[in-house]
Amino acid sequence: MATAALASGRRIRQEAETLAARLPSLVVAARHVAHSLLHGVHGRRQAGPGETFWQFRPFVSGEPAARVDWRRSAREDRAFVREREWEASHTVWIWFDRSPSMAFASDLAPCAKVDRAAVLALALADLAVRGGERAGLIGLTRPLATRGVIERFAEAIAADERLRAAPASGLPAPEPVRARSKVVLLGDFLSEAQDVARAIGALSAQGAEGQILMIADPIEETFPFVGHTEFLEAGGAARVRAPRAPNLRHAYLARLAEHRVARRAACAARGWGFALHRTDQSAAQALLALRARLAGPGPTTTAWSA
Repeated sequence: MATAALASGRRIRQEAETLAARLPSLVVAARHVAHSLLHGVHGRRQAGPGETFWQFRPFVSGEPAARVDWRRSAREDRAFVREREWEASHTVWIWFDRSPSMAFASDLAPCAKVDRAAVLALALADLAVRGGERAGLIGLTRPLATRGVIERFAEAIAADERLRAAPASGLPAPEPVRARSKVVLLGDFLSEAQDVARAIGALSAQGAEGQILMIADPIEETFPFVGHTEFLEAGGAARVRAPRAPNLRHAYLARLAEHRVARRAACAARGWGFALHRTDQSAAQALLALRARLAGPGPTTTAWSA
């Protein structure tokens, strides 16, 4: 028993060191994805406190004369006021799954699920900060509003990976978040349905609005196995031998559909958004859809495309 525990501990440390070592390249990928969307992401087009010019409008009698833009007013016979775009400082809390199942990557995928989740989490934080919001990693950092948020988050993740002595949970730990904060959870959500619903409920009960992005490897979606196949538990020692793997396909896909329905239902019960993203699809497209959902007034539908 002690030998097995030691072997498990070594394997966990090796996996942590591997993710920590990959972080520099993931930072580069996250920065590239975020920058590719900067010109396509817009703020809330509404007058209010902020630094970005929005529009000129006619001066209204009774307003302070200091608000008049005299250079613009000199062009016509009436006074104009320069309005700025409203910039609300919201907090976006982000969490991504680093449990053993997320390390999976098939031959059909360009990267592991955890790598895609890390890139999306870092890129989303960068977009949030550039949009005038604050971003924090649940359980790892306080909300930040610095332009170097990608590097700061990567440092926090790397430090946590190196210090971690046990496998990460497949769900976020209960953490206090302020009302009206935005919460984004990224993972494969293979935990039991009631545990997923409980995690969502704990965050929602504090007044947070949320979005879940379920990340899947393409091989998990298609079950393309033929002949004699041996299935290994992610991060564990369990094995299942299937002499005729195709015979399991129908039951597997039905179970997978039930799994997705349960997660969607958990989100719908709390008014959260839900989407599925495959690692063979565009990270930029998923990030754009996610950012658009966060920029809206609040979730009005459960399912959305990523």
